[in-house]
Amino acid sequence: MSSPRVRRALAAAGGLLVVGAIVAAVVLLTASGAHRRAHAVVAKPPPVSTAPRPSPPPAPPADDPWPFYGYNAARTRLFPNAQRLDPPFRRGWTFRDYALLEFTPAIYDNVMYFEDYYAHAKAISTLTGRQIWQRGLGTLAAASPGLDLRHRLVFFVVLSTIPGARLPGSGRVLALSMRTGRVVWSHGLAAGSESSPLVVGDSVYLGDQGGTVYSYRATDGHLNWTFHASGSVKGGLAYAGGWLYFGDYGGHVYALDAASGREMWSAAEGETFYSTPAVAFGRVYIGNTNGSLYAFSAATGRLDWSASTGGYVYASPAVGNIPGLGLTVYEGSYDGYLRAYDALTGAVRWTHDAGGAINGSATIIGNVVYYADLRLGGTVGLDRRTGRVVFRFDDGRFTPVIADGRAVYLIGYSTIYELLPRG
Repeated sequence: MSSPRVRRALAAAGGLLVVGAIVAAVVLLTASGAHRRAHAVVAKPPPVSTAPRPSPPPAPPADDPWPFYGYNAARTRLFPNAQRLDPPFRRGWTFRDYALLEFTPAIYDNVMYFEDYYAHAKAISTLTGRQIWQRGLGTLAAASPGLDLRHRLVFFVVLSTIPGARLPGSGRVLALSMRTGRVVWSHGLAAGSESSPLVVGDSVYLGDQGGTVYSYRATDGHLNWTFHASGSVKGGLAYAGGWLYFGDYGGHVYALDAASGREMWSAAEGETFYSTPAVAFGRVYIGNTNGSLYAFSAATGRLDWSASTGGYVYASPAVGNIPGLGLTVYEGSYDGYLRAYDALTGAVRWTHDAGGAINGSATIIGNVVYYADLRLGGTVGLDRRTGRVVFRFDDGRFTPVIADGRAVYLIGYSTIYELLPRG
């Protein structure tokens, strides 16, 4: 096939005589040792059709995304620059799922993604609360989805696909199209998983009930590597500075190289770690079922400090640099208290008595830190500096709120509520 320039010349000449002359010239050049140049011009010309223009970059989302459990890859549970989302609120739409919603949704571009206790994955509009799509993934689930914004994929894990299952086993990890809910790829997880997926670059990371940590290529599910921990990995993995951090049910906390899965350090403390860690200020903060909150050096695994509570600490910490207070960690406990700790020393800054039991994780949005009470039911918002109550709502059991810059979304036992700032 000839180049566009040659075709225009041939058309002007108007006949096969010129073609014959060109062929003769090629033969002559080849015979004289110019074979490579002639081959490049004649055998591999530019395509006849005009090259397609590069696709324009995707439009920025219409909201501030909340892509993972814990908001960001470090799982700090702090939604920044949200002071205009402080209470009081007015109620917007309500979405009733009619099944337990233990873990928070993810949000991108006015769409909210989540799965319920029965492993029904759903996408709903954050503007109207109307369902966009739904897909059954299994029979038992307890995790948040993770979003791959680059490839427009949403990742889910399920504990079981066995009909009527109430215990883990025969689970899966699945990648779905964010737009349609179509399954792009999936892999079986024999032990099942409740480890909320985390996407970093082209990889998605999660753990399972059997104690295996997986790295998959996000686009096609190719297995990059696995790591075997000392016990079940139920919490999500956190990421910072090229390393992954997590705890297991064998009482160990690990740091892995995210690219290779190589162990960088491990530390043995306490009993079992269900809590998803938060990484900030050079430390890894994580709760333990022995009733303690631990702070490890992110670089070495050295224990910097620990603080005891009077009950299990299943909850994941919320961490931030709070104006007027400083570097602070918020953690709830089954003893019914939410505490604010100095993130560098573990000293208690303030304590709030919830009156029940705190199982889910606190979340910081604007000037308020929110928690839910498992025993009494309901969601409470506290001034993040003082611990003073500034908000109450009569639904919520676990991790209660997320946001997108336009609204706060409160996750009740089986219902999602849109809360809009007044004014």
